[in-house]
Amino acid sequence: TYATEIEEEPLVADGRTSFQPAYSPDGKEVAFLRDRTELCVINLADKKIRTVLDGKYNYSYSDGDVTYRWSPDSRWFLVDYIGHGGWNNKDVALVKADGSGEVTNLTESGYTDGNAKWVLGGKAMIWESDRAGYRSHGSWGSESDTYIMFFDPEAWDRFRLSKEELALLEEAEKDSKDKADDSVKSDKKDKKGKKDADKNSEKADKVEALKFDLDGRRDRVARLTGNSSRMGDAHLSKKGDKLYYCAAFEDGYDLWERDLKEGTVRKLAKGVGGFMNPGKDENKVYVVRRGSLTEVNLSDGKTKDIAFEADFNYRPAMERQYIFNHAWRQVNDKFYDPKIHGVDWKGYHEAYGRFLDHIDNNYDFAQMLSEMLGELNGSHTGARYYAYGSAQPTASLGAFFDEDYKGDGLKVTEVIARGPLATSGNKVRPGVVIESIDGHKIAAGTDYYPLLAGKAGKKVTLGVVTPEGRREEQVVKPIGSGQLNDLLYNRWVERNRQATARISGGRIGYIHVKGMDSPSFRTVYSDLLGRYRDCDAVVIDTRHNGGGWLHDDLATLLSGKQYAEFAPRGQYIGSDPFNKWLKPSCVLVCEDNYSNAHGFPWVYKTLGIGKLVGAPVPGTMTAVWWESQIDPTIVFGIPQVGCKDMQGRYLENLDLNPDILIYNTPEQQLSGDDRQLEAAVKSLM
Repeated sequence: TYATEIEEEPLVADGRTSFQPAYSPDGKEVAFLRDRTELCVINLADKKIRTVLDGKYNYSYSDGDVTYRWSPDSRWFLVDYIGHGGWNNKDVALVKADGSGEVTNLTESGYTDGNAKWVLGGKAMIWESDRAGYRSHGSWGSESDTYIMFFDPEAWDRFRLSKEELALLEEAEKDSKDKADDSVKSDKKDKKGKKDADKNSEKADKVEALKFDLDGRRDRVARLTGNSSRMGDAHLSKKGDKLYYCAAFEDGYDLWERDLKEGTVRKLAKGVGGFMNPGKDENKVYVVRRGSLTEVNLSDGKTKDIAFEADFNYRPAMERQYIFNHAWRQVNDKFYDPKIHGVDWKGYHEAYGRFLDHIDNNYDFAQMLSEMLGELNGSHTGARYYAYGSAQPTASLGAFFDEDYKGDGLKVTEVIARGPLATSGNKVRPGVVIESIDGHKIAAGTDYYPLLAGKAGKKVTLGVVTPEGRREEQVVKPIGSGQLNDLLYNRWVERNRQATARISGGRIGYIHVKGMDSPSFRTVYSDLLGRYRDCDAVVIDTRHNGGGWLHDDLATLLSGKQYAEFAPRGQYIGSDPFNKWLKPSCVLVCEDNYSNAHGFPWVYKTLGIGKLVGAPVPGTMTAVWWESQIDPTIVFGIPQVGCKDMQGRYLENLDLNPDILIYNTPEQQLSGDDRQLEAAVKSLM
């Protein structure tokens, strides 16, 4: 981006996103990210570009996730920094703006640090860190706090003064300043006719170069937030006595004020999140709230929406052309393999681009994008169209019906546990015939689903006939498809749990990992060290798992080696490590494992923790960015981070073969005859 003209008071952008260049405070240069990670500066006078921080020291997972900010004297940057291999524990670095390559890692915490801002005229910085936050049990993030680090010892001493001590110091400084002003008033002359540009230049020249005492920086750090939270942005008052921050404790983000001298916290405004941009009036900040620009008064928390119009000429065909080209370029720039699996990616752009003139809707457009992305022969890609639907979802009664029954109504063969019909006093049980819904008869062979359209969570009246021939009514609340799927999943898990106990005589436990996420990890942890603590072994079932990020958590949990016992007066009360599984295990896999559900079994086998049982798993261990487009109904995926084994092979497209190969046929699936589970239990026995 090139600026052709500089205003009298240049806007100082914060450089939060990859596409937002940041003017230096003196208005002479503009900083930007080249290729999403390389911090560069262009001189507006001679148009020369220099590199300030090499792109190898950052990685951009999604656009806008690399932060950089100019110092008040235009000589330095605070910038995100991963150094060598620090992708998972990002730091904040101080970088010299002259391109000399001088870099100081300021935080070096081993936790996640970022979103650093200059405060107190450049004598300190505030930033966000999760070092003290409540952490997910699995690898799924943590809550954060705002910290401050001082580069100036004198400013640090001033910051730590009590409210009373600071007031006395400020009064003394005011008296000293008044005396100094009086002594120079007689000598001061006002030069008239000076141009505004000269005034601005004089103002810029008065900015003193910052001086840093970095050796003692670790001793000049303070936590500003009183408690950790899911944080948005933060802003420190000019005086340094109040912190304003966005945090979510309940439903959504709110704006909070913490008086750092009093130690008090108050909620200023509800529903305020995102990035806070301070205005010229120190008492106001500007945010985006509910899709509107909003002004927030920091003294009383009052908000005022700022009205604006943004009319545009909607040209869907040209928009699809843009998205098509953008998707092609994103893959070209970010696909994990720089050789793009050896395909002629430029040729595919031409081959598929010819269809654009014949597409007039997003259903077909998403399909065409998916076809092009499918040429990559890679996982985690394709395009999706999320249409704004208006159809009423069909509810479910939570029961199985006899498919061979030929009479009127629906003959119940099973009431699904914990479903709407599985309540105390319910008249519906196996053998009962449901002959009507809300008074509408269900004739033999007719579709009864329209009678349940839009009825999820609403009371409906069922007319039922008992096996004894009595006609009764039953009022129930049907459930939606999502709730039904959860019930069916729980039914499947319970069936497998009982089968494992039956085959092993109760010696072996069974746990299914539903997803590679934090709730699933908590279930695994709880069952392993609680329900199955006294079992001799456990089957870990990962079949039909869509992935996430738990490979190391699960492998660590299952790879415990006992090294001690706790035994007061000879009584065994526990072992160490107490938070790992110390006994044998095996892992069930199948063709339907995906992404991290390929990665975890691979880690499990590579580390030799136990055996894999089941069917081969396709190699899909990559990390994806599902990117929403300028038309938010279109999303496509970019598999951008590949995982390599220690032989240098990517796990993508590298099939994982089990130690015990066994398939479940479709007939066995339908009958509930799980040969894979049986083989896993017997291998442990």
